[in-house]
Amino acid sequence: MLEVRDEKASDQPLPSPVTAPSPPRTKPKLSAAAIIPIWIVLSSSVIIYNNYVYNTLNFRFPVFMVTWHLTFAAIGTRVLQRTTHLLDGAKDVHVSKDMFVRSILPIGLLFSGSLILSNTTYLYLSVAYIQMLKAFTPVAILLISWTFRIQDPNKRLAMIVVMISCGVALASRGELHFNIIGFLTQTAAVAFEASRLVMIEILLHGLKMDPLVSLHYYAPVCAIINMAVLPFTEGLAPFYEIIRVGPLILISNAAIAFLLNVAAVFLVGAGSGLVLTLAGVFKDILLITGSVLIFGAPITPLQVLGYSIALGGLILYKTAGSR
Repeated sequence: MLEVRDEKASDQPLPSPVTAPSPPRTKPKLSAAAIIPIWIVLSSSVIIYNNYVYNTLNFRFPVFMVTWHLTFAAIGTRVLQRTTHLLDGAKDVHVSKDMFVRSILPIGLLFSGSLILSNTTYLYLSVAYIQMLKAFTPVAILLISWTFRIQDPNKRLAMIVVMISCGVALASRGELHFNIIGFLTQTAAVAFEASRLVMIEILLHGLKMDPLVSLHYYAPVCAIINMAVLPFTEGLAPFYEIIRVGPLILISNAAIAFLLNVAAVFLVGAGSGLVLTLAGVFKDILLITGSVLIFGAPITPLQVLGYSIALGGLILYKTAGSR
């Protein structure tokens, strides 16, 4: 669930609240050839593992799982802060009470909502189709930015919006096991995620936080929010099911997700924006292929065509954003 996200993303499971590049003075570096395969494996593993827990092990408690991952991340980042230099960037971030109330808390609310909704989608839709729907995130970001006049529309961006929208629509039309509840849930998750990213740009503009530093601040906030929601959504049921599933499953699942965020620290400075975008596209293709092979989720030629169009629009969006 904890996962690095580009603007389309997310992938899963837990996305990084902020994707601004990290301060170069404190971060060790790995080459792109070394870190990108690790990131692809971890990112895909998180999503496939989550789907396995929800649907194969029948542990269908997304609010509890998100809360557990965030709690694990909150503890993990504080351990790393005391034992490594990976969170030295936190020294440059000064969170006042006013900043917490005006920025961290509202963004945390959106982050929490995005995580719960995106994980709930696994109960209704296949991994392959969820990845296709996530391609709509850039469109949601642009529409929100245009609505609130944060960004001015232009012909190139309008073409990208149409291209991605048509691609996702074709993919949806070709989905053999379409579920309206799952579709609406993932649509809401995309709206929350897009709103979160836009609010980060507005409220935290110029503030440099890498994925681990941002997780350090947001994970406790979101965990507390989710703990307040848990009694009204899933109650005590997930706690009774822990014995059946096994604590080792939950611990390993959260650990892999946390390692993904550690890998993100090295990823953000490993290559150009286009290289990372292409790596993300390659990861999504592998993930969709893997979900078909592992879980037997069928995909149709119409979905392949639609998703290819959407990915083309995504690459154009990333390219336009990097200029």
